[in-house]
Amino acid sequence: MKFSRQTTLRSQATVTGVGVHSGVTVNLTLGPAPVDAGFVFVRANPDGSDREVRATAKAVTATAFATVLGDREGPVVSTAEHVLAALRGMGIDNATVELDGPEVPIMDGSAAAFVAAIDQAGTMEQSAPRRFIQVLKPVQVRIGESFAELRPWADGFRVEAEIDFTNPAIGHQNFSLDLNPEAFRRDVSRARTFGCVSDVAKLWKAGFALGASFENSVVFDDERLLNSEGLRYADECARHKVLDVIGDLALAGLPLLAAFRSLRGGHKVNHALLTALMNDRSAWRTVEGERVRRPRVAEAVGGMVGGMVAPAYSPDVS
Repeated sequence: MKFSRQTTLRSQATVTGVGVHSGVTVNLTLGPAPVDAGFVFVRANPDGSDREVRATAKAVTATAFATVLGDREGPVVSTAEHVLAALRGMGIDNATVELDGPEVPIMDGSAAAFVAAIDQAGTMEQSAPRRFIQVLKPVQVRIGESFAELRPWADGFRVEAEIDFTNPAIGHQNFSLDLNPEAFRRDVSRARTFGCVSDVAKLWKAGFALGASFENSVVFDDERLLNSEGLRYADECARHKVLDVIGDLALAGLPLLAAFRSLRGGHKVNHALLTALMNDRSAWRTVEGERVRRPRVAEAVGGMVGGMVAPAYSPDVS
């Protein structure tokens, strides 16, 4: 894991597409933001009454089929996870995400278009050191058959996602990633959202998936893949789960020093885990990246935590 100064975008870049759930065409512009701003969504309205929300766990208002961010007035932006994954995955600390519709456009169902926009805008280093949330002890949540946990990890952020579908066309898959921009771009950025055709009528009835198509989703029936172009990765579904985790956990507000693991995960359990972590102040602390150092075992701060030696960071910043 490279510990460095904070970064932002050098200029702006715009993408245009439809919302997978709303079906509405949306223009989304990524742009620079000041030190310690994090990721800020700006919903631009025609009457000039723009609304702004910082992407944090407290801003989440729904997780049923996508991650929705809002405030006391209601939702501001839906389906935020893919653009958040691209920003966090590509090592961006501070950015504005301005859009003129209710939902981040789905593009091709992956984060590839947002990675391309980041490349177009360019990145620049800022004056302040990068800050991290260091997980100090294991935190776990379980919702029905879904399970997720975070545990201490000295080498950055590691994501392990295991899925197990009764649909034999998807079946059991497992994928792990040690997050850095190169690995994110190569291994998960192009992994698309997926679903089963049998669920479409249910989603439509609930007002979701109005913009879904074969151009922005991987679709299965009970026995096979229906997309004529095939899969981008043999385990594309598990890789997309990893992509979603990176986006959902970007709502910590800072990059994590932790290892994440889930079984049959999704937005709901990801958010529940992040909320559980944030609510337990003994489970994490904020550290400055430029002051991170490898501990000797004998001097590890806190000694044994959850059966592991906790890494030492000095000093705390919180």
